[in-house]
Amino acid sequence: MSKLRILYAATEINPFLQTTKVAEFLQTLPQGMQERGMEIRIFVPRFGLINERKNRLHEVVRLSGINIAVGDDEKPLVIKVASIPNAKLQVYFIDNEDYFHRKSVFVDKNNKFHQDNDERAIFFCKGVLETVKKLGWAPDIVHCNDWMTGLIPMYLKTTYKKDPIFKDCKSMFTVYNNNYTHKFSEDLLEKVKMLDIEDSMLTHLQSADTDGFIKCGMEYADAVIKTNEDFSENISALFSDFMKKKTISTVTPDDTLLDNYYNLYNELSK
Repeated sequence: MSKLRILYAATEINPFLQTTKVAEFLQTLPQGMQERGMEIRIFVPRFGLINERKNRLHEVVRLSGINIAVGDDEKPLVIKVASIPNAKLQVYFIDNEDYFHRKSVFVDKNNKFHQDNDERAIFFCKGVLETVKKLGWAPDIVHCNDWMTGLIPMYLKTTYKKDPIFKDCKSMFTVYNNNYTHKFSEDLLEKVKMLDIEDSMLTHLQSADTDGFIKCGMEYADAVIKTNEDFSENISALFSDFMKKKTISTVTPDDTLLDNYYNLYNELSK
């Protein structure tokens, strides 16, 4: 039996950047799955807080150079890579000068939500999928983590569903807590659209906030995972709504975490 191939997309990962629980989780889980015989690829944004020299990031020229459309604009995609010390795992960083060179993640020094975080998320989601195509590496499961990755399951079910690299893959979406209340601009839906995406598929995004990205991920993913955090009222309400139409698994970060995910991946890939 061939190795199961797992693609991880997330907002951050230790030891390069940690601002939330996502970073710690993404350090533990892929390494655990690799040790259990799975083949792993990891993608995160190259936020400006990541020290390239200290972490030995370098550009992968053969993967860079694609232009990613965000609405009417096209932005050049730069791919950088670095290794997790002592783990034999490579991390691919999605980079663009306009979106990811500022010295912050989602909020500025005055705790104001960046106005273009929607565009940064769209660029990241499209950039991950285009880079994986260029790699020629067909994942069995794409595991998306946090709101910023919420469009990937929809893109896999629409624009990329016939692509040889993605035609057989399943998606998993893990929801984490956040308290963002920012409203994005009115043209969000137009910026999100790609080939084979109708207006009716974007109803979850009409709220034009991060909850909309979460709802989109939950709607289109083949499996939804709930972390055992104290969620905001908004996100708790999302779980209540979606539990009526699909199973939402809760995974506890205890000694059985890796075994639980190992079993979930194998079940989902069948």
